[in-house]
Amino acid sequence: MSAEGKVYAPPQRSQRDWTLLAYKTKFVAWRILLYAVLITGAIVFSMPLVWMISTSLKPEHLVFVMPIVWIPPEPAWANYVDAWKMLPFPTFYGNTIFITTLNIIGLVLSSSLVAFGFARVRFWGRDWIFIILLATMMLPPQVTLIPIYLFWSKLHLVNTFWPLIAPEWLTNAFNVFLLRQFFMSINTELDDAARIDGAGWFTIYSRILMPLSKPALGVIAIMAFAWNWNNFLQPLIYLNETKKFTIAIGLRLFETQQSQRIAETMAMTLVAIIPVLLVFYLAQARFIRGIVITGVKG
Repeated sequence: MSAEGKVYAPPQRSQRDWTLLAYKTKFVAWRILLYAVLITGAIVFSMPLVWMISTSLKPEHLVFVMPIVWIPPEPAWANYVDAWKMLPFPTFYGNTIFITTLNIIGLVLSSSLVAFGFARVRFWGRDWIFIILLATMMLPPQVTLIPIYLFWSKLHLVNTFWPLIAPEWLTNAFNVFLLRQFFMSINTELDDAARIDGAGWFTIYSRILMPLSKPALGVIAIMAFAWNWNNFLQPLIYLNETKKFTIAIGLRLFETQQSQRIAETMAMTLVAIIPVLLVFYLAQARFIRGIVITGVKG
């Protein structure tokens, strides 16, 4: 009651206030639901990785214990050291790094050159040739596996790195398509201005388009790294000597020879995927930016 003897009544909310309150409540509820779904999905998808890390630090008698012991009482760091010495893993790593590095360089150069030709150079039958190139994406790799193997066998290059490196220097249809669409989004007036200054095709390619295409080139390089690092089928077919194995084949050999040593297998698997995780973590901003740019402008 106020000093004048009147009863105090709180101000009544208007219809606009109730509508705004309902909107805010709905927004907060949807946001909570969204975060709950994302957190649940993240936990579910990360469980195999967490289990692998946990298993790599367990002694063998705790690997299959139920319920699962997620945090071993005494981490067995020796699993990493012992597994590293059982097979020539440094050699496997060296071979993989060598092949992956050369393939990334070759794929970026060849894909950008071919895409530049399709995007900027006008010649007879260009569109039909590009369609034929895209049609090769429809062929499963298993269809061409035997003919390509016979080709390298006739050249006596089986059990060498050439079958793993040379094809990447001849590009592939997907990367050419990706870069061509990106090149076509760059204004052709830059080319005209460069020609007025006396620039040729290669100058336009190297001094104009390549610097402007770093996001798309970064996407191709990251995908090429992940593919070549984890490539299993081609090394399995073409490589016969242990000293030439890549890390993917080395892991399979380790699993075959040491099938009962699950902890050591998980340790080497974790060591094998660390470079891929690091590369994606360090380059994720460029990767996502490149995907967005190529998707919007393509």
